Amino acid sequence: MTVDEIKEILELMREHELAEFELQRDGETLRLRKHSPPQWTGPIAAVPPTAFHPPVVSPAGAAPAPSSGDAAVLEPASEDVDLAIVKSPIVGTFYRAAEPAAPPFVDTGQTVKKGQVLCIIEAMKLMNEINAECDGEIVKVYVENGQAVQYGERLFAIRPS
Repeated sequence: MTVDEIKEILELMREHELAEFELQRDGETLRLRKHSPPQWTGPIAAVPPTAFHPPVVSPAGAAPAPSSGDAAVLEPASEDVDLAIVKSPIVGTFYRAAEPAAPPFVDTGQTVKKGQVLCIIEAMKLMNEINAECDGEIVKVYVENGQAVQYGERLFAIRPS
């Protein structure tokens, strides 16, 4: 089994939200199991985001609820409870546009619709579109074009409408 085949299987696991996968072929066995970090149950009922969860907009004062899918994580911004923060679901390179000469997908002050592409994060030669999970206005862009981003790093602040 090649590395490319394993990467393809991992992508399918993420896409279909599989926690475990086993393949037996030509006398070889490949077993993949997703590890979930422990859930935080401290005095503040916040649940830390796990990889590849979509944005979740929480009411003011409430903790973000986990859900599944291939997108960024949205949570209330600490500086303004009316904002939702889009965070990077993966490590990679942040791009504001589809190509260098193209205009950015979104700009500060622009109104976006749920499902609209906000940016692209390139990871392992794969372009991952990050979509808005709510209608609203882009209030802030935290990352510069071409900058490396880490998992959980803030990308955008959206004021939900």
